[in-house]
Amino acid sequence: MNKQGIERQTAIHRVTTGMHVVDMNGVEVGAVDLVQRGDPNAVTVQAPTADPGSSLDELIESTAVEEPDVPADLAARLLHSGYLKVSTELTRTGAVYVLADQIGAVVDGQVRLDVPAADLQPEE
Repeated sequence: MNKQGIERQTAIHRVTTGMHVVDMNGVEVGAVDLVQRGDPNAVTVQAPTADPGSSLDELIESTAVEEPDVPADLAARLLHSGYLKVSTELTRTGAVYVLADQIGAVVDGQVRLDVPAADLQPEE
């Protein structure tokens, strides 16, 4: 891994929930809801297989969304590299995902991205 790649991987370790996120053009994306460090052993996301049962609590639990809520191929990439989930008003779903390698810098309590907000994956 080159020096720039190492710096980007360590940037995610300086991010905390609540930090403001701006894109490469200075557009306010939103605030960090979730920080997930990368797991090199993560290769897939599995859907729950349990029968929801008959109680309301079991039904609610069975429909709970696992993170990240994106297509499986992107989910595997997010889990492998690490990601941020950012609440935003820029998408109808109210959240986007940021890959660790899309983080340019973490400065003055703010996450600055190396990509425009339009390139971020919205939550499904």
